Amino acid sequence: MILVDSNVIIDVLSLNPAWRAWSEAALADAADHDEIAINPIIYAEISAGFATMAALDAHLGLGEFRRLALPYAAGFVAGRAFVDYRRRGGMRTSPLPDFYIGAHAAIAGFRLLTRNARRYVGYFPGVELTAPDYRS
Repeated sequence: MILVDSNVIIDVLSLNPAWRAWSEAALADAADHDEIAINPIIYAEISAGFATMAALDAHLGLGEFRRLALPYAAGFVAGRAFVDYRRRGGMRTSPLPDFYIGAHAAIAGFRLLTRNARRYVGYFPGVELTAPDYRS
């Protein structure tokens, strides 16, 4: 299973000129090799660009992404990673959602497709990442 970070999906849906090509290719490759998934946090981050849930679902494709619940253990791991982040001098405004996404991948043993490995590698070292210019 490959958990797909919201930034990859947003790149594709928004036609991001800087990242669309990489994100489309990485997403297609992931889907060719394994089941791809999102969770409610990822869904929430993507939803900001849509007026209705129906519009978002139409753009996502109902069958393309497996929709997973967040395990409670991921909440604990995300909280601990956030505490570590703060101890390292991280700003309080950093989005907790990234920690939930990384923790979900860590708890479930999923690979994570993201274009920002830096957000995950230091706090979730056991998570296999697919990211630009990153080798796990």
